[in-house]
Formats: sequence, structure tokens, C-alpha cells
Amino acid sequence: MDFIIFVIALIIGFFCGWFLRHVKASMNQNSAEMKAENTLKEAKTKQQELLLAAKEKAINIIDEAKIEEQKRRTEIQSTQQRLEKRESMFDQKLLTLEQKKEVLQKKAEEIEGLRKEIVDVKKEQLAKLEQVAGLDTERAKEVLLKNVEKRMGEALMSRVKKLEQESSEIYDEKARRILIDAIQRCSMSHASDTTSTVIALPSDEMKGRIIGREGRNIKRIEELTGVEVIVDDTPESILISAFSPIRRHLAKRALEKLMDDGRIHPARIEEVIEIVKKELSGEIRRAGEEALYEAGIAGIDPKLTQILGRLRYRTSYGQNVLRHSIEVSFLSALIAEELGADVALCRKAGLFHDIGKALDHDIQGTHPEIGRDIGNKFGFSKELSDAAFCHHDDYPPTIAAVIVKVADCISGGRPGARKDSYEQYVQRLEELEDTAKSFEGVQKVYAIQAGREVRVFVEPGKIDDYAAHELARNVALKIEQELKYPGEIKVTVIREMRIIEYAR
Repeated sequence: MDFIIFVIALIIGFFCGWFLRHVKASMNQNSAEMKAENTLKEAKTKQQELLLAAKEKAINIIDEAKIEEQKRRTEIQSTQQRLEKRESMFDQKLLTLEQKKEVLQKKAEEIEGLRKEIVDVKKEQLAKLEQVAGLDTERAKEVLLKNVEKRMGEALMSRVKKLEQESSEIYDEKARRILIDAIQRCSMSHASDTTSTVIALPSDEMKGRIIGREGRNIKRIEELTGVEVIVDDTPESILISAFSPIRRHLAKRALEKLMDDGRIHPARIEEVIEIVKKELSGEIRRAGEEALYEAGIAGIDPKLTQILGRLRYRTSYGQNVLRHSIEVSFLSALIAEELGADVALCRKAGLFHDIGKALDHDIQGTHPEIGRDIGNKFGFSKELSDAAFCHHDDYPPTIAAVIVKVADCISGGRPGARKDSYEQYVQRLEELEDTAKSFEGVQKVYAIQAGREVRVFVEPGKIDDYAAHELARNVALKIEQELKYPGEIKVTVIREMRIIEYAR
């Protein structure tokens, strides 16, 4: 019985639980459906709001477009009205111009008619005059000119001569003014180079050290530099004599360095002279650069600058060639400026006009020929070469060449600028050296003692002792036959064999 009741209770409980679960599930389902329905309603509401906003915005855009279209239509109509008005004005102006043109054509026809009438009247008058005078027009002109020429011939000739004289005086005065102005604006000091240089010594004891044992130091200096070192009784000084300024300067600098160093012997002398040669090469380059800077010229090849700097140690009739070239450059530029010529071309041509003198001791030919070869090597134009290297021609080919020639004459012709005697002396020494150099086996030649002695250094491998005696006699004979000189010239041939070996 209890079991039956338990089963019945279990069944009832099962049905009760199932019923409660079903009711709860129905309630949950109703709640989800309600939420979905509410969400759908909200979405539909929002959709309607968006549609309304979009419609309103579209209506506003359409209204704005209509307003803009109306404005454009108004502007187009206004523009069209203005164009129509202008077109009507142009039509009216064209009509007015056509009317004026017709009036002018009528006046031109009237004027042409009057001109023809005047020409006819003139012809009638000329015919009547020819009939009355018995001469035609050409004959009347000829007679009239002859009468005028006869009566006014002397007056005309006098007037022409007067005008020619006045013109010549004016041109001469203007030329003098240009040259004087150029000279005054470019005045330079000219110190004629001498053939000797004095070196101050710290004491007379230094003379003995410079001479060396049996004169070996002084002989080595003279051999390497090509100068004559004169040691006399003058206190605390010695004299360096040579016609070449660069040789004198080399010897002077070398002696000063040796005295400062204190070591004076043949090996040290050779070292110092080599050092001084390098320093002198740098000074020559700087001299060329300074000359270019002073003349206001840029863009020059460094090798050409080095050649230009060598003119610092070159003289012409006692006048320093580098200073002379700078002065000619200034004078050429000033004259070109006055005459309206190419100032830059004349300035450059004036600076390089004597560049050939830097190498005329080493290369055969006149300095204009050497200069033209140098110009061709460094890319000078034909116009620049003609201007720079035709200053010794009788008829320079261009106006720039004439200007450079005039400037060269002004620089060299001023009082005290040059000395003919010095140039002749230097030329004689150069001829002495060239004569001795013409023999085979000669290594170096130096003319010393103002040209009274020629020292010839020979190559010991080519000239032996017997050939050295023969060479001295041949050099002396050639000098006697080819050169003119006062007094006598001593020819000294020096043959030295030096063997050097190093112990390591």
C-alpha cells in the first residue's frame, strides 16, 4: 500500500515538475519575444527618423541648387546683355571708321589732284625759265657750281685747312692727355739692378771660414752657384758678383744660411744650396701669384704663373721685367678704358707681353717668338697672342696690340727706367757663356769678374786632362774670333772627378 502511494506520489510529482518547467519556459519565451518586438519597433522608429532627415536634407540641397542655378542664370543674362551692348557699340564704331575712311580717301584723291597740278605748274615754270635763260636744268646747276667754286674756292680751302689743323691739334691734345693721365695714375719706382750684392758678416773671422782650407769652400760655392765671391779688405762684408740676379740671390741666401748654421764645408754647402733652390722656386711662384693679383688677373695655369715669377730675376736694360710687365698691364688697361677698347684683354696682354724673356736664356729665339710659343702652349687666343706679342712690330695688327706697344714704350721710355750700358754688359756676359757652352762635353759655364774670366766645368767622363787643355785653347780662340771685348779674358777649364761611397 505504501509502495502504491509512493509510486502515485512520484508520478504526481513528476507531472507537477514538468508542468512548472513548461510554465516557466513559456514565460521566458514570452519575455524574449517581447524584447525582440520592442527592438524591432525601435529600429522601425529610427528608420523613419533617418528617412525623414534624409528627405529634409535632400530637399535643402535641391533648394540650394535651385538658388545657385537662378544666380547663374542671372549672371549669364547680365553677361549676355553686356556683350550685346558692346557688340552694338563696336558696330557703331566700325560704321564711324568706315565713314572716316571714305572722307580720308576723298581728301587723298583731292591732294593727289593738287600735287599733279603743282607738278604741272612747276614743269611749266621750269620750261619758261629754260626758255628765258637759254639753259637746261643740269647746265644751269653746273654753271652755278662753277661760279660758286670760283668765288669761294680760296675761302673753302682756307676753311678746310683751318679745320684740319684744329682737328689735328685736338687729336694730339687728347692723345697727350690720355697718355699723361695713364702715366700719372701708374707711377712706379724703378731701381736699376746692379751686378753685385754685398753681404754683411758678423765678424772678419767669418771670411776665413767662408774661404775654407785652401779655398775649397769658396770654390765650391762659386762652382754650384755661378757667381764670384770677392773677399777683400772691406771690414765685415764680402761681395757677390754676377750678371744674373737669380744667381746672386741664390748665393746670398745660401751664405746667410751657412753663417747662421755655423757648419761651412763642401758637403754642407751642397745641401744648403739645394734647400735654397727649392725655397727660391717657391718664391718665384709666389712672385708670379702676387703679380697676377696686383694686375687683377685670375684663372692662370700654375705652370704659367711659375714662368711669370721668373721675370722677378730678369732685367731689361737695367729695368726689372716683372715690375715693367705689371706697369705695362696697368697702362694698357688705362689707355684701353679711355679709348673704349677691351680692357680685360689689354690688361692680360700687357702683363704677358715679355713672358718670353723668362726663358730666352734657355730657348733659342727672340722673346716675342718664345712668348707666342708659350701662349700657344697655355691656350692663348689669337686675339690675345696678337695683342701681347706684336709690340715690336712696325704695324701691330689690332687696336689692342697698338695699346700694348704704346704702354711698353711709356714704361721703358721714362727717364731713369733703363740703362743701355748695363744691358750691353749683360749681353756680353751671356755671349761669353753661350760661346763656351757650344763645345761638346761642357757641363756648366759661368762668366765672372765682370766678364774678365770664364769658368768652364766639364764632364770628367767625356773630357780627360789632355782634352781639357785643348778645350781651354779652343774656347779662347773662339772668343777671340767671334766676340768684341776690352782687355783680355781668362778661360779656366775645371775637371773634377768625385767618387762617393757610403759605409752602412
